[in-house]
Amino acid sequence: MHELSIATAIVEQAGEIARADGGGDVSSVTVRVGELAGVVPDALCFAFEVARDGTLLASADLVVEQVTAVAWCGGCAEEFAVGMPPFFWCPACDKPSQDLRSGRELEITAVESVP
Repeated sequence: MHELSIATAIVEQAGEIARADGGGDVSSVTVRVGELAGVVPDALCFAFEVARDGTLLASADLVVEQVTAVAWCGGCAEEFAVGMPPFFWCPACDKPSQDLRSGRELEITAVESVP
């Protein structure tokens, strides 16, 4: 389960952010996870609970914001959801697209510390 290594990295990075901001224990971490990032949100949440033990994030919550995979069709200037499994064929003009606009995100967007 690669989600454990991702959760460990989130815990480490969030801890560094909290220390740099002079904060104490972390109450929550918000991450954005794209539909095509190859990460299962439920597995990430479970792994986060394991990875946070004994750290500044020991009682922190993980908030996962899921990002829909969206492509852009240059032929007709339409954005469309590619779905899962991904299908990069424009439903408006029936041509393939190679321009993925969102869906591969895996990023920390907020770290909240206990006051």
